[in-house]
Amino acid sequence: MMNYPDWFNRWAEQNSWTYTVLAAFTLLVAVWLSQLITKHILLRGIGKLLSRTQLGSDPSVGLTVIVGRFAQVVPALILSYGIAFVPQLPETLVAVIRNVALAYIVLTVARAISAAMSSLNLIYSRRPNAHLRPIKGFLQIGQIIVYLVASILIIAVLIDKSPIILLSGIGAMGAVTLLVFQDTLLSFVASIQLSSNDMIRVGDWIEMPQLNADGDVIDMALHTVRVQNWDKTITTIPTKRLISDSFKNWRGMQEAGGRRIKRSLFIDQNSIRFLDEPQVQSLKRFALLTNYLTTKEKELQAWNKQLTDQGSDAINTRQITNIGTFRAYIERYLQQHPKVEHNMTLLVRQLSPTPQGLPIEVYCFTNDIRWEFYEAIQADIFDHLYAILPQFDLQVYQETSGMDVRQAIATARDHAQ
Repeated sequence: MMNYPDWFNRWAEQNSWTYTVLAAFTLLVAVWLSQLITKHILLRGIGKLLSRTQLGSDPSVGLTVIVGRFAQVVPALILSYGIAFVPQLPETLVAVIRNVALAYIVLTVARAISAAMSSLNLIYSRRPNAHLRPIKGFLQIGQIIVYLVASILIIAVLIDKSPIILLSGIGAMGAVTLLVFQDTLLSFVASIQLSSNDMIRVGDWIEMPQLNADGDVIDMALHTVRVQNWDKTITTIPTKRLISDSFKNWRGMQEAGGRRIKRSLFIDQNSIRFLDEPQVQSLKRFALLTNYLTTKEKELQAWNKQLTDQGSDAINTRQITNIGTFRAYIERYLQQHPKVEHNMTLLVRQLSPTPQGLPIEVYCFTNDIRWEFYEAIQADIFDHLYAILPQFDLQVYQETSGMDVRQAIATARDHAQ
């Protein structure tokens, strides 16, 4: 009777290279099968189980991503331990493959833990009082620590040394490294924060007055961020300044699709008065004011009927004013304007009086965010408002100039003669 182990040993001795190739091929097949099983069978099963839970059914939480990263450990483990069973391989090659596989395992576990921390922050942020005690900063510190520990372990595995020995060497060089590469380390940390928090991208319009930067980001490097200003000059900003100092990013405006108009007309307060009946009837010629004036008249008539005990003197009644009617006209004019975004805030308000007049502020958004079109829309709106203002017996305030003084003197001289 044939003894199969003895026969296989003799065959392996006689065909050593064939046996080596066969063993290596078998190991690769085992790694491939483990990848196939974990990815297409195990992960699908876990995904179906998680989909039945509230968190697992939410793709934004990313539980399947976390499980998928942990599952990548299985093929790497099989490769790291199985390579030792492939005969006649150089010890150096076996050690390199094993160490690289172990380093990949450490990196995969670190990425899975980091993803779990991000998911934890997302879950926590959904709590009603999460904004009062955010944990994002603490989790980011935790992620940095995880990747720092993973980096030390990866280096230790690759050079096949104890992490303790590596840490002792790093501790001795830490002070010198921090002193020499202080700016680089600060810029590196700043770059990570800018990227992880999606604070800035190439193509964003940012504004940083303290550094005379107002334009588009054209380049992001480790140490600097380059901004092309609207006058075509280039401002170079140290990356760390974008973390330590405040800046304005206009990306939200660009993504929202509306650009704000916030500008005031300064009305001469001496021109504000009540409207008499002929003036009210004259303003009803405006299609935008017909319903407003009719409704306002009914409202005031109903109110004034309650004042019979105080007498019928006009001083005791409510009346329509030219400034209030003008505000109503502006609001209705903007509501029907084709270039104004009607799904965003739109209001016309009266601000506190100033020595330069009474400000009537227009607050709305245009539906075209391109700079040249935005300016044209804004100018067209205020061109119309300035031109229509005399119809309401209102005047724009304008400070006295030398020409006004000369005209007044000339007028007085003519009257004196």
